[in-house]
Amino acid sequence: MGNSGVTFGRFVALRRAGLGWTQIRLAAELGRSEDWMSQVERDLQQVRDLTILQRLAGLLGAELAELIALPQPAVDRVRSRSRKPPSATLASTSGPEEDDVRRRQVVTAAAAALFAPIVGAPTASATAGSLSDLEDLLLYGTGRIPAPRTDPTRKTVGDSVLTSRREFKDARYDTLARALPGRIAAAEMVGAPEERARAVAQLFNIATRLCIKVGDNNLVVITSDRALTAARSGGDPLVTAEARRMVSSSWRRQGSLARATDLAVVAAEDLLADTTVPERDRLATRGELYATAAYTAAKTGDRAYAYALIREAADSAAAARRGSGMVDGTRGAVLHQVSVHYELGDSGRAIELARTIDPTTLPTPERQARFFTDVARAFGQWGRPEQCYRALLAAEAAAPQEMRRGAVRELATQLLRHDRRLPGVRDFAARAGVQLG
Repeated sequence: MGNSGVTFGRFVALRRAGLGWTQIRLAAELGRSEDWMSQVERDLQQVRDLTILQRLAGLLGAELAELIALPQPAVDRVRSRSRKPPSATLASTSGPEEDDVRRRQVVTAAAAALFAPIVGAPTASATAGSLSDLEDLLLYGTGRIPAPRTDPTRKTVGDSVLTSRREFKDARYDTLARALPGRIAAAEMVGAPEERARAVAQLFNIATRLCIKVGDNNLVVITSDRALTAARSGGDPLVTAEARRMVSSSWRRQGSLARATDLAVVAAEDLLADTTVPERDRLATRGELYATAAYTAAKTGDRAYAYALIREAADSAAAARRGSGMVDGTRGAVLHQVSVHYELGDSGRAIELARTIDPTTLPTPERQARFFTDVARAFGQWGRPEQCYRALLAAEAAAPQEMRRGAVRELATQLLRHDRRLPGVRDFAARAGVQLG
């Protein structure tokens, strides 16, 4: 291509676009941040390091001499903000005061149990639950769903979305599974077309997350597609971004890891460019999308890309948090870090990071149980069955219905080999749904 009048940054941007790569993908290949890459492409950042130039030329399919000859900015830009590592961001956060004192006490005791002698298992048990009503709704429409006792209104539909979110966060999956089909059917009856679509999309997003918890991959595919279709009709960028995240999770669970990663990254970049959305909301949701992409990239074994993505997730969450008092997004990014380390086989690093997290500051039972389950997976990978079992008991104490997850059943099955050393493990495995011989 002719390079007359083309700057260094413009050349890099055009070549990257021609490859179909995102900025963060190219940055990861170079071992740099997306922020740095963005500044390079806007001709605000010099690139004088010969090693990086050689690597960049190879990636872009350009001659090194051609790249060096392109005009660059006279000086580097002055950095407007420091980039702290995710661990530093974590250390600077503090959790909101927990309203539910009883739950805090349970979680505190569960966390302490990680480092105490094993004395048995909680008496609570998880029920199997059923998605049959949701399946009927998806396959046959609203005809098999009981009619609401009263005609739905905008307020009742809006309240049902909020209630569904709360039930998911409280890990009351059975209650949610029973109620969701009727709530979706009601949402389809009220309001203007775009308003209906937004409510339906939000409920299908929640339905997808529920199906992921229960482990029904077939329904994950259908509910995520319904969520995205409705979200696009509804026109809310944040709802659409969440639906795209659910579709990414669906592709990941079907084994299409590279496509799943790209879906989440592209959704994050599209949202950041949408100035109709408040910047804080864009950054917070972008952080969630990058965290999801990082976890998927880690499952492919792409260490550099996974770490680059999780750093960007933490930075986005921290930027959204500044001045807002919001800490949930930052903690969410850190929880994904634990998962990323585990997926990359770095169980020691996962445990080291987990020890810096106070589970009582995690805002919901779902988050707490997910944290303890990830800790259990890391201990299991590390060959520490006692600590793995303690972490699973802590997860069960925080949210008994989390025990239906496939990861928990797999860990419980593995722990049965240590039956004599782990009091109560057979009962725990039965509660997790393991078929005992």
